Amino acid sequence: MKKNERIEVLQKLIQRYQKSYYEGESEITDADFDLLWDELKSLDPKNPLLKKIGTDSDAEESDASIAQGIFPKKKHIIPMGSQDKAANPEDFLDWAKKINIKNYVVQFKLDGASLELQYENGSLKAAVTRGDGITGDEITANAMCMAGVPQHLQESFSGGIRGEVIMYHDIWNSKYPDKANCRNAANGIMRRKDSQGCDDLTFISYDASVPGKDSFFSDELKKIAWLKKQGFFTANTNEFKTPEDVIAYREEITAKRNTLGFDIDGLVVKDLITDMVDLRKARPEKQIAFKFELETAFSILRKIEWSESGATYTPIGIIDPVRIAGTQVQRANLNNPGMIRSLGLQIGSAVKVVKRGEIIPKIEGLAIKGSIEEPKEKKKIEFPAICNTCNTNLEHTDTRLFCPNIACPKRLHHRLEKWVTVLDIRELGHKLLAQLFNSGQVKNISDLYNLKEDDLSSLDRMGEISSAKVIRNLRIKRELSLSAFIAGFDFEGVGELIVEKIIDAGFDTLETLRSASLEDLSGVYGLGDITANTIFTGLRDSYKEMDKVLDGGIISIAMPLDKKNMPLKGTSFCFTGELKTMKRNEAEEKIKLLGGSSKSSVVKDLSYLVTNEPESGSGKNKKARELGIPIINEDEFIELLGNPGGKNTESAVKGQGELF
Repeated sequence: MKKNERIEVLQKLIQRYQKSYYEGESEITDADFDLLWDELKSLDPKNPLLKKIGTDSDAEESDASIAQGIFPKKKHIIPMGSQDKAANPEDFLDWAKKINIKNYVVQFKLDGASLELQYENGSLKAAVTRGDGITGDEITANAMCMAGVPQHLQESFSGGIRGEVIMYHDIWNSKYPDKANCRNAANGIMRRKDSQGCDDLTFISYDASVPGKDSFFSDELKKIAWLKKQGFFTANTNEFKTPEDVIAYREEITAKRNTLGFDIDGLVVKDLITDMVDLRKARPEKQIAFKFELETAFSILRKIEWSESGATYTPIGIIDPVRIAGTQVQRANLNNPGMIRSLGLQIGSAVKVVKRGEIIPKIEGLAIKGSIEEPKEKKKIEFPAICNTCNTNLEHTDTRLFCPNIACPKRLHHRLEKWVTVLDIRELGHKLLAQLFNSGQVKNISDLYNLKEDDLSSLDRMGEISSAKVIRNLRIKRELSLSAFIAGFDFEGVGELIVEKIIDAGFDTLETLRSASLEDLSGVYGLGDITANTIFTGLRDSYKEMDKVLDGGIISIAMPLDKKNMPLKGTSFCFTGELKTMKRNEAEEKIKLLGGSSKSSVVKDLSYLVTNEPESGSGKNKKARELGIPIINEDEFIELLGNPGGKNTESAVKGQGELF
């Protein structure tokens, strides 16, 4: 995978896992997330995503959910920014040299959920989740049930106390083993409306602040002593004189972390002297998260299962269960058949298993000799030879095992699913598509556009109204970009980004792309011979089917625009609520064709928020008003598409802005 493609993949993964983290159902551990973060940072140090702070689920809630007001919103006293990270001693020493502080305060980096307690004259008034770092959910009633949350302090303190909500291992093992780990359990429970289970949680504090009194705490050790005096549980805290002492302490704690009774994923290192100006920054300079090394486990390979996706067969290793980063692992990805050959893997081999930010962990290599006892007898790994669906002989390459039969039913079905996904045809769910395919009514993409209502009404759970809706939506004319059209035909590993590289190289119409030789495609910067061959053969094999789809008159490919004169270049749109004249994905495609971009949330640099309810109190509308972003309705949006930069739209947008 090329650099730009990997950056895009990393952005999507980080946004996805950040969202699931703050919804309380994290899919991966902090260690795995940090690997993704660090990789993005190394590939694209100035990526805007690296400057953003994670958001609670409410940041992307539907307008209906926000209207229900599950939790009220409240601003933080202490801004909850993010920390820079050091993944190894070298990175940490670089930070220490740059900051040049005299005394290092080191605390456990607790693997839980951030929470701020707000006190007024010594009495607890609110408990606020992290949210967007400035505003979060107020869950005061839930916090009052947690251990470590005093409702009244010994002193008349008015300010914020920041800490982490955690769950101890023994409670998780006895009550919540269905949750992936302690952090997941804590994150979900603390947001329950009925407060049930919140007494199983513990709040550990590590920071305090008084608004307008930056000198209230002179150093971090005195701050921790004050927190203890007020009745808070505090994070384990130590002081060191040199960076080398900190590194040695990290090694010591790494060896002990599994005996602590709760989860930590590193250390937080900060200056002894409290600097509230620095701590209020989105990313403070005088503190860093010193992460543990990637957790590795050793196990025995017992079996190989072959995952089938379209034409490709991917090996999955079944291993003796091991615990990695708080989760039980028994299945591990092997990437491709070439890895089995290169490692000399056999059934019974001792293997090294690592989680690297994917949901399924990976077998990274053979285990260190002597680290685990291997069976005396081993068996050779057998590769599938025949396609399970069409009985065609499978073909082997260094990186791939696949069915070469372009008419293989499994391959055709996968292509249909890919087409429906790329075009976002939501009415055609997987079950309905499978029924149509299995009945023989739809075998190719072009068959979708020949369907009639009678073809659907006889299927399971499809009445006349549902059938008519599916057909109506299929018959809506769609103009696709060339990249979306090609991606929909499901060439192995070829998505829109790859096709756009070819377009940028001058092959910007279907005709010029089809006429390109294999040598032409291989010469496209960043493409590679294997991908070029995949596209070349894919275009050849799909020639007639592509023409059938286009000849139907419903699907067309947009003419290439002059990239130097794209009317919406630099303009971004966000949508909220339903559109009346088109689907949201169609609107986004039109924007893209004119050089603009779409965003899933309201952010500072957004150009327009599009909604048919501009005066509603939805979360996106409120945020747009706060940021001064123009809110336009669907008619104004359509006018803007037809007359980009025109005076009528400018006046309409200006008038809409008066609603602010």
